[in-house]
Amino acid sequence: MISREGGCHCGRVRFRVTFDEGAPVHDCDCSICTKKGFLHVIVTKEAFTLLAGADALTTYTFNTGVAKHTFCSTCGVHAFYTPRSHPDGVDVNARCLDDFEALRPSLRVERFHGLEWEASVERIR
Repeated sequence: MISREGGCHCGRVRFRVTFDEGAPVHDCDCSICTKKGFLHVIVTKEAFTLLAGADALTTYTFNTGVAKHTFCSTCGVHAFYTPRSHPDGVDVNARCLDDFEALRPSLRVERFHGLEWEASVERIR
């Protein structure tokens, strides 16, 4: 397990997350993840701490409304959100972790076929 901090582009939103460095990071091809460039690190709520910027977060929902797509209202970056696949957890964008480029070689990125979400999600639960 490793602990890393991260945040949005402008720095208003900051967080700390603890996760298994060997666990897969999912690269989803659904419409919203593709447009956001999100690399998914899904953790429990206990493994995530919002350090700053609760007042800067805005939420977007669509389709079932279960996922709460939060983003910084200043810079627009989606650093984390509540995922539909794990509504009791937090999904952190690995690209928003501090020093992501140094961490990247150790991440095990797996494709997630989000265009076929219902069939694909059972494999990651």
